[in-house]
Amino acid sequence: FLVVYIFLQDFRSTLIPLIAVPVALIGTFFFLYVIGFSINLLTLFALVLAIAIVVDDAIVVVEAVHAKLDQGYQSARLASLDAMSEISGAIISITLVMAAVFIPVTFMGGTSGIFYTQFGLTLAIAIGISALNALTLSPALCAILLKPHDVSDPNKKLSVIDRFHKGFNAAYGALLTKYKNGVMRLIHHRWIAFGLVALFVVGLLGLMKYTRTGLVPNEDTGTFMIDVSLPPATSMERTEEVMNEIEDFIMANPHILGYNKVSGVGLISGRGSCYGMFICKLKPWDERNVKGGDVNSIIGQLYAQTATIKNANVLIFAPPMIAGFGVSNGFEFSVQDKTGGDLNRFAEVTNEFVAALNQRPEISRAYITFNPNFPQYMIDIDAAKAKKAGISPRDILSTLQGYYGSLYASNFNRFGKMYRVMIQADAEYRISPETLNSIYVRNSAGEMAPIAPFIDMQKIYGPQGLTRFNMFTSIAVNGSAAEGYSSGDAIRAIEEVAAQTLPIGYGYEFSGLTRDEKNSSSSTTMIFVLCIVFIYFILSAQYESYILPLVVILSIPFGLAGTFIFAQIMGIENNIYLQIGLIMLIGLLAKNAILITEFALDRRRQGMGIAWSAILGASARLRPILMTSLAMIIGLLPLMFASGVGANGNRALGTGAVGGMLIGTALQVFVVPVLFVVFEYLQERFKPIRMDGFDTSDVDTELDQYTRPKK
Repeated sequence: FLVVYIFLQDFRSTLIPLIAVPVALIGTFFFLYVIGFSINLLTLFALVLAIAIVVDDAIVVVEAVHAKLDQGYQSARLASLDAMSEISGAIISITLVMAAVFIPVTFMGGTSGIFYTQFGLTLAIAIGISALNALTLSPALCAILLKPHDVSDPNKKLSVIDRFHKGFNAAYGALLTKYKNGVMRLIHHRWIAFGLVALFVVGLLGLMKYTRTGLVPNEDTGTFMIDVSLPPATSMERTEEVMNEIEDFIMANPHILGYNKVSGVGLISGRGSCYGMFICKLKPWDERNVKGGDVNSIIGQLYAQTATIKNANVLIFAPPMIAGFGVSNGFEFSVQDKTGGDLNRFAEVTNEFVAALNQRPEISRAYITFNPNFPQYMIDIDAAKAKKAGISPRDILSTLQGYYGSLYASNFNRFGKMYRVMIQADAEYRISPETLNSIYVRNSAGEMAPIAPFIDMQKIYGPQGLTRFNMFTSIAVNGSAAEGYSSGDAIRAIEEVAAQTLPIGYGYEFSGLTRDEKNSSSSTTMIFVLCIVFIYFILSAQYESYILPLVVILSIPFGLAGTFIFAQIMGIENNIYLQIGLIMLIGLLAKNAILITEFALDRRRQGMGIAWSAILGASARLRPILMTSLAMIIGLLPLMFASGVGANGNRALGTGAVGGMLIGTALQVFVVPVLFVVFEYLQERFKPIRMDGFDTSDVDTELDQYTRPKK
């Protein structure tokens, strides 16, 4: 609103966009309630951007009415009516184009589709209400609130604000003159404009290829987990000792609010006496908003402290950003044995693969919890002997299961609750193989027979459990990308190492959030293509031309390349938030190009030459384009430099939008008029333009200044 006031220098004019914003937002909230969306990061992102778009539409209307009042209109109502007759087509075009950008993304599937659907529908609704405001409420407010411009007394003493306004107008007038001269020179050297288009298209493709990629940026959620695993067959007492050492480190950290400690179960490793885990909760952000208070710093500190613990593998990680997609916020995949061969050979191949992976600079740490060296007993039942004694081998196995592994028996009710009954031998009766002599099983005659004579036990080594992925025996691999690298870099490293290391008959499949990130890249590209195609067809219908829409389409790569330039400067990865910003930028950049093209066409239909139509159309729209773009950029600066909760997502969206709008707008205002001259000339070679007559009252001021001889 400060930008609007500086450009229009009228509080009444500033009030009109101020009123339009809550109207559009309240209407959007109503439809979000009807659809069933919640208020979350995605819908709030969309509403932040919707504010900028609503302000844009209101600014276009207010500026157009101001332009009429500048021409000498004495009735705000008549100025509003005439201004709307000029810009209604442009507003409708802008609305259709913006809807064409956001509606296709709602049809995406998978996890990415959920992000795009909530964001796209929220913005599409806000854009529709904003267009309705721009066509009804805003011009009505202009007719009520705005007043014809008074001719000021030259002898009147100017206030500080008046002097600022006068200086600003003088500076803008000089800027406008230089802009017109610059556009005129560029039209005479059209190869520069097309060279810029080609340069930024190539640059965009190159930047998209080399910018680090990811799905969802990792955020500080205020929690992290610790998985502890010791060598196979480690006693619970030794595990407890290690857990107590780690507990001391946790309690000494001033940023940790509380924790849960569990022995005998690991988050990743599994169940057993050699496993344990911690779930830690950090203090609120405002209590640890100091250096070293973020979750990554705390995890790094604990890694350094636990490195002194011998014979223990301690893994510390934050939860995934999307609940339900794995355990950690790093990468996950499963190595598969498609040969059905020996488990020891499979473990050896996987260990070699993980060792090679840990040599890559993109990988901070890759690890597996699979171990084929757990001490076990292979029980061989003498089935013939058991049958002769009237005992089923199945009864022998179920009896062993009940005594040594526990077995569900029944339920009982007490104190108004139902409890499960589990049977299991006391610890002293299952501590050694000799305890088998105390186990009896009932035979077919109803007599109790000792179990020991019917079984033969052999000491072996093997894995604690087996997992399958896609029906193949698999070993899960977890890890995280190194500092300065993204999850996309880690995925590429995994693919390269697998191609070099894994023998024939062994493969891998991504799982968790990593699998979704890998699958989302192709669908995202298709969405961008669909957005461009939709814009092209809508503008073709609007302009009744297959050539003129290229003016808008070819101006979009400037902003998209600007997004990736800023992403490289700020160290932002190409994730789902940046891509959401790109989709929004397609609509906003198309809007700027449509405004210039629409006004240039109006002047062409009134009989102006093509070059002058482009120059005067662009100069007439320079003020609203600068206003809307600056308002958008300034409004998104808090996102670009965000900190605290959700900072990484905020920065990704804010950086992409600010960079795209800044670079895109700066180049569009010069290149679009040149593109209009070229493509309008080609269009008229195939289909001559129909003039609307020679009533040039709307542009007499411009004609007097540039095309008629001075007295």
